[in-house]
Amino acid sequence: MLEGLDPEQREVATALHGPVCVLAGAGTGKTRAITHRIAYGVRAGILQPSSVLAVTFTNRAAGEMRGRLRQLGAAGVQARTFHSAALRQLQYFWPKAIGGSMPRLADRKFQLVADAAAACRIRLDRGELRDVTAEIEWSKVTQTVPADYALAAVKAGRETPRAPAEIAQLYSAYEDVKRERTVIDFEDVLLLTVAVLQDRHDIAEQVRAQYQHFVVDEYQDVSPLQQRLLELWLGERDNLCVVGDASQTIYSFTGATSDHLLDFRTRHPGATVVKLVRDYRSTPQVVHLANGLLAQARGRAADHRLELVSQRAPGPEPVYTEYTDEPTEAEGAARRIRELIDAGVPAAEIAVLFRTNAQSETYEQALADVGVPYQLRGAERFFDRPEVRKAGIALRGAARFGGNDSLLDNAVDLPSQVRAVLSGEGWTPQPPAGSGAVRERWESLAALVNLAQDFAAARPGATLSDLVAELDERANAQHAPTVQGVTLASLHSAKGLEWDVVFLVGVAEGMMPITYARTDEQIEEERRLLYVGVTRAREHLHVSWALARSPGGRPNRCPSRFLDGLRPGSTATAVRAAAGGAGGVERGVTGTGATAPGRRQRTPARCRVCGRTLTDAGEMKLMRCEDCPSDMDEGLYERLREWRAHQAGRSGQPAFCVFTDKTLMAIAETVPEDEHELARIPGVGKRKLDRYGAEVLAICTGQNLAEG
Repeated sequence: MLEGLDPEQREVATALHGPVCVLAGAGTGKTRAITHRIAYGVRAGILQPSSVLAVTFTNRAAGEMRGRLRQLGAAGVQARTFHSAALRQLQYFWPKAIGGSMPRLADRKFQLVADAAAACRIRLDRGELRDVTAEIEWSKVTQTVPADYALAAVKAGRETPRAPAEIAQLYSAYEDVKRERTVIDFEDVLLLTVAVLQDRHDIAEQVRAQYQHFVVDEYQDVSPLQQRLLELWLGERDNLCVVGDASQTIYSFTGATSDHLLDFRTRHPGATVVKLVRDYRSTPQVVHLANGLLAQARGRAADHRLELVSQRAPGPEPVYTEYTDEPTEAEGAARRIRELIDAGVPAAEIAVLFRTNAQSETYEQALADVGVPYQLRGAERFFDRPEVRKAGIALRGAARFGGNDSLLDNAVDLPSQVRAVLSGEGWTPQPPAGSGAVRERWESLAALVNLAQDFAAARPGATLSDLVAELDERANAQHAPTVQGVTLASLHSAKGLEWDVVFLVGVAEGMMPITYARTDEQIEEERRLLYVGVTRAREHLHVSWALARSPGGRPNRCPSRFLDGLRPGSTATAVRAAAGGAGGVERGVTGTGATAPGRRQRTPARCRVCGRTLTDAGEMKLMRCEDCPSDMDEGLYERLREWRAHQAGRSGQPAFCVFTDKTLMAIAETVPEDEHELARIPGVGKRKLDRYGAEVLAICTGQNLAEG
């Protein structure tokens, strides 16, 4: 059980008694260390599997931990999220502690908050609704009641979406709505479990008799409410092992705090402390950049930073690229990704990471334009998706009654059988055009097809029934197969993941750090967020930024201050206009060498019909609001669509890979007269201009290409 562990991991695995604190840097094998610790204790007879509760923060991480423990012979160990563990206890003890039926758990808070706002006669738009909901969640995990919200928000330095007194009113009304409808939310699960364990000592002792040993992963993300629940689970005992890294604290806006990790040795003076700093994930070049980011950090978390030491062979240096505008940046990333895939890099081993989800559409469009499949991270869990559940039912039915299916009879192997079954659920050999729900559904089914191929390769002779059993096991462990596409994800949702190639995009002042990060604490959290992004890369790391938001806009942006002294041609003392400096802003970057004076004013993209500032990527492509009247030449649009269909047929690729519908609409609205005007339309780009420009301009001028 201890073979293959490095000296520090072995120290973790053999520290089975008393409080243990594992400070684990990114890529240092913390999950390996703690799962081997549990399995070693079980195999040695020191730990009883049913007496161990391992807690983490996501269902994916809990599923991965359960899967590893099964492989190591410790299948009886409970590995759950805080909410999942608390919910099981609450459901079990509710009749004894409260009596009657437990209230229904609300799936979503939005409608409840909207109804609370209506009761208060307060109008909230969709963005405000989301922000107020987040404030209520923060209040509950920090154990703040409505009457104390205003003072607590000011003390915490929160920038509230409405006046604090108004949010306190909405919070109180929200609780009233829940009581009237006999529902509880996810935060209530923790609050009620804490209340039961505090008030009923007999129940608390029953829980403590069940669980003797606790392991908490990602301990830097624990909220005050979760810490209180953990303390109640423990009682007076100290059989606790926590694992975390203060430099990866990126969820403080939700109430998470690294204080519990940093104060662990104060609360437990005799604790065993082990530092994991051997980085097995990333090359020395990537690790050097990650260490450099933290070397400039300030604050309490920075004082406890871990200096990583790469265990891998040297790799390429990170690539830094400056672009003129955001669409060009997206096209540049997409072009490089296309080249990597053509060179043999699996699409699933490439990720594009950005600061906000609003940035994704530009990259979805750019990848679609070059025919690269992708998946968006942060959506519904794989096995919870309706199409995956339906596919599972279809595969299960085929496994039982497949002898009556002619398609299955003609399928010679397992992958062929799966393709035959899933073709009835919407799977096709070629992906559908577009980037909406139809494409996402196809990607889910394609992931099942790929899983079947991998499963058949690993287990020759496996049957459809064997695959169904494997899917059930994965569903129980929340172990989703890898979708064969480039991953698009926000930096927050990329936490805990890794890829061979990572593109960190939009790394400019105003986005990294984000504009609304003003305090020192907020700025440092943004730095940690970039650190998390850098440490997702195993080998290739591409960092880029754009000087302007839209084509033709003023080049008034500059690369992130976090890169000062780390990228070629920069110094750690570079003047930052965005940070309050005056004068020029250094712009020299590998690939362009361009310089431009720093400006504080930014010229936004505006609707050419009503003049409103545009922020949506689709609207920026059309250069107008979706709701504004279109002056599109319908005849030209149809001719362009016919031409695109012909081009797609000739090249054997989906139509959207030639030009997307919105790009064709933009062309039909602007009717460019020359290559310069055509090139200004987002979605065209140099490669497509060279390939299709002459024909598109000919169509715009009314020429008949068939005759010409």
